[in-house]
Amino acid sequence: MYWYEDEVKRLEKDSIQLAQSAETIFYGSSSIRLWTTLYNDLKDLKPVNLGFGGSTLAACVWFFDRVMVNYKPKRLVVYAGDNDLGDGRHPEEVFIFFQQLVTKASQRFGDIPCYFISLKPSVARWGMAEQFKYTNNLIENQIIKDGDNWQFIDVFKKMLDAGGYPQKVFFTGDALHLSEAGYQLWSEVVKNKIIINT
Repeated sequence: MYWYEDEVKRLEKDSIQLAQSAETIFYGSSSIRLWTTLYNDLKDLKPVNLGFGGSTLAACVWFFDRVMVNYKPKRLVVYAGDNDLGDGRHPEEVFIFFQQLVTKASQRFGDIPCYFISLKPSVARWGMAEQFKYTNNLIENQIIKDGDNWQFIDVFKKMLDAGGYPQKVFFTGDALHLSEAGYQLWSEVVKNKIIINT
């Protein structure tokens, strides 16, 4: 996990200025970190961006207590797991990391509303689509079964075209990271889900 150290130290330093005003924490991989319009897109939620590039769900668990130390949010939104599968981990492993994250969040923040954004159907990793779908299903089913403070936000289906394939408009040239249109879609989906549950 040492390769994340510089970014985690940056987040720790930023928390001194950001923690008091943050009501909604967005935490996870580069899909969060590169969401440069987050503060404007979801300003009513008073968000803070705690994404760190290339991070896995495993890394999000590992660094959770360090990154969150100064925060007392009203809600938590997470996107991670994409890179775990890309690195060769199995869906069941990602699911275990999710369970560990749920425990960490509960220990630190109690029963605040928490949201897991489904793994996205990127063009670059479409060859692994079945693994992504299976991982999403494991996590969504667990959230439904538990019926507690976690909610599943499904962006996977909304990013597919009529034929069931990823819409290229939602991705940048690398076919992996989100484009402006992709973030606009995410903003609408996330906002609607949180408003419904507020």
